[in-house]
Amino acid sequence: MPAPSKLPPFDPADPLGIDDLLSPEDLAIRDAVRSWAADRVLPHIAEWYERGELPGIRELAKELGSLGALGMSLEGYGCAGASAVQYGLACLELEAADSGLRSLVSVQGSLAMYAIHRFGSEEQKQRWLPGMAAGEIIGCFGLTEPDHGSDPASMRTHAKREGGDWVLSGRKMWITNGSVAQVAVVWAQTDEGIRGFVVPTDAPGFSAPEIKHKWSLRASVTSELVLDEVRLPEEAVLPEGTGLRGPLSCLSHARYGIVWGAMGAARSSFESAVAYSKTREQFDRPIGGFQLTQAKLADMAVELHKGILLAHHLGRRMDAGRLRPEQVSFGKLNNVREAIEICRTSRTILGANGISLEYPVMRHATNLESVLTYEGTVEMHQLVLGKALTGLDAFR
Repeated sequence: MPAPSKLPPFDPADPLGIDDLLSPEDLAIRDAVRSWAADRVLPHIAEWYERGELPGIRELAKELGSLGALGMSLEGYGCAGASAVQYGLACLELEAADSGLRSLVSVQGSLAMYAIHRFGSEEQKQRWLPGMAAGEIIGCFGLTEPDHGSDPASMRTHAKREGGDWVLSGRKMWITNGSVAQVAVVWAQTDEGIRGFVVPTDAPGFSAPEIKHKWSLRASVTSELVLDEVRLPEEAVLPEGTGLRGPLSCLSHARYGIVWGAMGAARSSFESAVAYSKTREQFDRPIGGFQLTQAKLADMAVELHKGILLAHHLGRRMDAGRLRPEQVSFGKLNNVREAIEICRTSRTILGANGISLEYPVMRHATNLESVLTYEGTVEMHQLVLGKALTGLDAFR
């Protein structure tokens, strides 16, 4: 056993030394996204959330494109070609600002762009991906329907052939970016099975009314997609996207970003609780000096950094081409669930101030209630893991 060298000091922000696992390029990308979010989002996010809007979304998209954050892990067509870990670090920093911002990036890159990149024709890739990578074109992803969320195989949106064209009709619900998108990737039932379509949003019969009165993801554009006999040429079909394999692989890619992003919301809340505990006094001393408060902080730190380690591990597996969908479910289930608990515990440390938008905690907590159920509910991920563990299908 080698002689112990001088130990580095304990870092409360990185108690496990996880940064040692990151390359200089990893750290540079993380710090660039963190700096951008601190400058462009954090000074305004409480007001945007309170107003229930994300103003200047087109300009923000272009800035995110300049950062290389859109379609970040995709190769070619103006995409950054970053590693999965680097994309994950970006998701963490974006969601530390707000879940709505990470959702914008996730839907753009991991759903809409990923679908075109993986299942699209060369013509579709050339037409759409460079503009989407630059943030000049915003995309959305239409899978979820008003009556069919966890069971996409039962979707009612359908497409039929008429001569050389396709005609799409149906509705999609809870679609991030929907009313500001210039292109939508829409999944529909056909006589050939479920197919994906690249739909320009200025096509006749397409509309995207924005969903209002949300108490979660308020600083995010969420819409319904209405397709009223939208006529598309044959060239609009994703040639390789047949069956549920297409949309589910896109969802798996997006869920991976959530594994990281949820830890960003958790970190922001945890840091607020630590800072508050050092300055808030009760009984003539900072509450951070009380045993019960320290127990809460210690437990939160353990779950936060375990979650980051899990995200890092899954990222390395993705970079090695060895990440299975069941492992993504493992990460999404654990990290979002623990992130919500960290937010709730942080709120107890802040007391009444925890519900104020002067602090980020309640905003993150309410956002995570949506993150908990989109891209697969807790129950669905539990059943994915249950089937993997037992070999028995409990879905039906």
